[in-house]
Amino acid sequence: MESLPILSLSSLLFITNLLVSLVLMIICILRMKLISFQSNTNKNLPPSPPRLPIIGNFHQLGSNPHYSLKELSQRHGPIMLLRLGSVPMLVASSSQAAQEIMKTHDISFSSRPNSHILNILLYGCKDIAFSPNNEYWRQLKSIVVSHLLSNAQVKSFQKVREKEIGLVIESLNDSCGSSVDMSALLVSLAENVMCRVALGKKIDGLKLTSLLRRYLNMFNLFSVGSYIPWLSWVDQLTGLVGKAEKVVNEFDEFLEDVIREHENKKKLDEDNVEFEEGKDFIDMLLSVQKDVTMGFAFQKDTIKAVILDIFGGGIDSVFTSMEWIMSELVKHPRVMKKLQKEITEVLQERSVISEEDLERMQYLKAVIKESWRLHPPVPTLIPRKSTQDVKLMGYDIPAGTQAMINVWQIGRDPALWEEPNEFKPERFSKNTIINYRGPTFDVLPFGAGRRSCPGTQFGAAVIELAIANIVQKFNFALPDGVKNEDLDMTDKYGITVHRKFPLQVIASPRF
Repeated sequence: MESLPILSLSSLLFITNLLVSLVLMIICILRMKLISFQSNTNKNLPPSPPRLPIIGNFHQLGSNPHYSLKELSQRHGPIMLLRLGSVPMLVASSSQAAQEIMKTHDISFSSRPNSHILNILLYGCKDIAFSPNNEYWRQLKSIVVSHLLSNAQVKSFQKVREKEIGLVIESLNDSCGSSVDMSALLVSLAENVMCRVALGKKIDGLKLTSLLRRYLNMFNLFSVGSYIPWLSWVDQLTGLVGKAEKVVNEFDEFLEDVIREHENKKKLDEDNVEFEEGKDFIDMLLSVQKDVTMGFAFQKDTIKAVILDIFGGGIDSVFTSMEWIMSELVKHPRVMKKLQKEITEVLQERSVISEEDLERMQYLKAVIKESWRLHPPVPTLIPRKSTQDVKLMGYDIPAGTQAMINVWQIGRDPALWEEPNEFKPERFSKNTIINYRGPTFDVLPFGAGRRSCPGTQFGAAVIELAIANIVQKFNFALPDGVKNEDLDMTDKYGITVHRKFPLQVIASPRF
């Protein structure tokens, strides 16, 4: 009979130490859980739906979180606390709750959650949208707002907007009454404007669109490690990390080539004569980078991260907004005719719309704001993260809690809006001046406070001029004899909410 092997003293010591370590770790985890439980029981936390072990409330979000959160809030109140994995998530579903987070406690909720996937996608979160609230973010935001998105810079790109919108008008004229994919035209418009403004030239549309779609889709994919850190290895196993690294590497090569061209040449092509001093966004960022008097040094990765913000936020938000505005106008011919009448009255005998004319088109602004009320590009905004304990609407909110604001639900709140699901721009036209960033917290397509989108004015300039020109020159019908009021308005959730089906129209010249 073969005898059992005898363990050496060193092996016994190793096993003993391992067992002791495991026991101590379990004790520490249980102790932390007990402390957390005792701490929470002494606090007045917001109401919470029942949750499952490990995943928490994830199973209740579904494929359209903005819809699911509305249903949950109707049962648990305008402010509730979810547990997404191990992440506490405060959900605000009323104007008052949004104001508490984005104004009253704006400083406390002015940071962003972080994750391994976000760090991959955004060069360690060196962009504006996802960077935590620190001195780097404050300095970078100041530079971008003053050098890239100021009133003067927005106006300096007017000829770019006019030229690209003119090409859309030509395409509609050439359609000769056949069906046109309006969604494709509008996304091409947004891409061309943003590329010329940011990079100084157009890029192969199909190539950029494909790359941009794959990049933005990464933000829609579920990262286990972002919510359950001890299961981070699952993101490697599913290939999520590899996909993120692959698409970022492709974008990095693309941006490296563009930046290298800017560093080697003062002007990239003939289009640059249309810019103030021939500068686009990359030129400006490179100039700031070399300016030692700024007192703020940043590397090339910062330039890339900012450009990715402009591509991700600028192109997608502008396109999505125009797509929904045109959809609502096609669906509501009465509103279309009223808008066309306003444009005709402002232009009088002229046929070309200038950006100065837009200031007198208050109904146009009402149409855009009403569309943003019903279709905010990012329906739950980018989550914020509290950096200190807060007393909010009578509840205790611990530091480290993330906050999600369902602006889609606020825009359809019957307590704020008469017939909230109806498209009625007249609800805003009573105002003498319509401000997309009004003092109230009832329409919040781009947030408010320190973390609001700094590019709202730039995006609005493209949207207003495009919609005014398209509506002035064309009437629209739906293909196959479908009635305008029967247009399918189903949406598709993502980092921005698009139409589920592209907008197909038949355009006919008005004159």
